[in-house]
Amino acid sequence: MKRWVEWDAQISEKLRIDNSHNWLKKGAAIFAHSGDSWFWLSGLVLVGVLIPSLRRLAILYGGTILILAGLVLAIKFSVRRQRPQGEWGAIYRRTDPHSFPSGHAARATLLAVLGIGLGPPIWGGVLVIWAPLVSLSRVALGLHYLSDVLVGALLGALVGVLSLWWIG
Repeated sequence: MKRWVEWDAQISEKLRIDNSHNWLKKGAAIFAHSGDSWFWLSGLVLVGVLIPSLRRLAILYGGTILILAGLVLAIKFSVRRQRPQGEWGAIYRRTDPHSFPSGHAARATLLAVLGIGLGPPIWGGVLVIWAPLVSLSRVALGLHYLSDVLVGALLGALVGVLSLWWIG
């Protein structure tokens, strides 16, 4: 296990964007935070309030995001893996010190699965492209290790598929 953790840290370090690519870091930051839960939940509340025909769908998406958040937090506080060293990791270590699994990767993948299953094809297609960009940007900025986002994405996909199965 120790060898695997070291390998994960080495690969993750190689995927980081260095400071000489400021424009790339800014783009990665946009993608990294486009998966924030507050952004999606507040957007879904607005959709539910302003577009009555989409209220049930907004509630389904929001409820599924909250269930996934509970699972992610339970795992984070069980595993307690510290975030990577570095500027961005240090910022998050104060408010959300645990990195495994990535809640952003889980949420982005969940939304992509739900988008494919419930939305128009263009929406699903956009989310399928967006979700891995969110995940990789989290590693590129030093917020997560690669395994954090891979397991987060798997968890999000699982919850998404189970949600689609549950609603029939």
